Amino acid sequence: MKTAHDLVTAAKSRIREVPLERAEQAVREADLVLDVREADEYASGHLPGAVLVPRGLLEFKLSSTPELGARDRKVVVYCKSGGRSALAALAMQEMGYLDVWSLAVGFDGWAAAGLPVNKPEQPTYD
Repeated sequence: MKTAHDLVTAAKSRIREVPLERAEQAVREADLVLDVREADEYASGHLPGAVLVPRGLLEFKLSSTPELGARDRKVVVYCKSGGRSALAALAMQEMGYLDVWSLAVGFDGWAAAGLPVNKPEQPTYD
């Protein structure tokens, strides 16, 4: 029986990943940046300009949202650490998306490197 780790490893062997040293450039050049984490994860901080499409809804949202339907755009997909985004990138490739990249280090690696993160406004008490 396969584990989640086995599925991620298999997906990573079939997709293209962006390493940390090329991550900022890849995100800047992307036509679409997809965050496939859950809504609470996105709300706590996300890459600038990222669109939230949780992994569990990805195929359905791609099929039903015209703005996400163009299959020739450059797409960078990310999650917390690179597993869900690898699975998402593979699914997108299988759906006919031609230029999909998974952020290998995920949001955690991006944030740890000090790259830009949009965070929700926190109330201040003066």
